Amino acid sequence: MMIRSLWSGATGMKAMQFYIDSISHDLANVNTNGYKKKIVNFQDLLYQTSRASGLQGGTDGTVNLPVGVQVGLGVKVGGTTPVMTVGPAVETGNWFDMFIEEPQANHVTNFFRVDIGNGNFAYTRDGNFRVDNNGQIMTIDGFYLSPSPGNISEEAIAVNISETGRVFQQLRGETDFEEVGQIQLFSFINPAGLEPIGNNRWLESESSGDAQQGEPGQDQFGFIRSGFIEQSNVDAISEMVNMIAAQRAYEFNSRSITTSDEMLQTVNGLKR
Repeated sequence: MMIRSLWSGATGMKAMQFYIDSISHDLANVNTNGYKKKIVNFQDLLYQTSRASGLQGGTDGTVNLPVGVQVGLGVKVGGTTPVMTVGPAVETGNWFDMFIEEPQANHVTNFFRVDIGNGNFAYTRDGNFRVDNNGQIMTIDGFYLSPSPGNISEEAIAVNISETGRVFQQLRGETDFEEVGQIQLFSFINPAGLEPIGNNRWLESESSGDAQQGEPGQDQFGFIRSGFIEQSNVDAISEMVNMIAAQRAYEFNSRSITTSDEMLQTVNGLKR
C-alpha cells in the first residue's frame, strides 16, 4: 500500500530546505557590496488522473461531467531569480569608490566590466576599486577595470571622476586638472539572466543577451557617483520573516508524513 502524501510531504520538505538554504545565503551576504538577493520559484509536480473531465456520465451516458478527479504529487523548485534592484548607497569619501545611478529608478541594467584573464570578462556592481602601483584602477581582488580609463600618475595629489565617467587628475605643483581617461559602462537587456560566479561578479550568458557598451549618462546608461558604494539589496527583516514561513511550511510537510505513517500503522493493526 502506497500513500501519496508520504512522497508529497517529502518533496515539500526538500523544497523548503532549498528555500531556507537560499534565504541563508542572502542573509550571509547582507553586507556584500552590490549583492542581489534571490527569489525561489516553486512549481507543482505531476498529477495523476483517476477520471478526466468531460467524460460521459449518468445512467444513459449522455451527461458530460464538468470536473475530473486528479491528485498532485508534490512540489519542486522551478528556479531562482535574482532581484535586480539597486542597493542603498553608502558614502565612503574615496574617489576610487564608484556607485552606478541607474536611469530607471531602482532597476539595475548597468555594470562595470573587469578583465578576468585569457580574454574573458566579468561584470560587477561592486564599485569598491583601488589603484595599483602603476596607477591602474582594479578590484580589491586584483582584476582590472576594462577598458582601462587610463593610469593615475604618481605625481597626482587629487583625482576626480565626473558623473559621466571622465577621470581627471591634478599633479603636484599644478592648479588645473587634466583628463586621464573615460570609464565605460555595460548594460544588458535581461540582467537577471547573467550567470553568477561568486566574488561579486557575473558572466554574460545567452539569457542575459550581449553586453552593450557606452559612456555614463548616454542613452540607457546611468551616471557614476564617485565616493559612494552600492550595498546589498537584501532586507534582513523580510528575509527573517521568509525564513520563519519556510520553517513552518517544512513543519507542515513533516506533519503530513507523520500523519500518513500513523494511517499506515492503523491499517497494519487491523484484524480480521
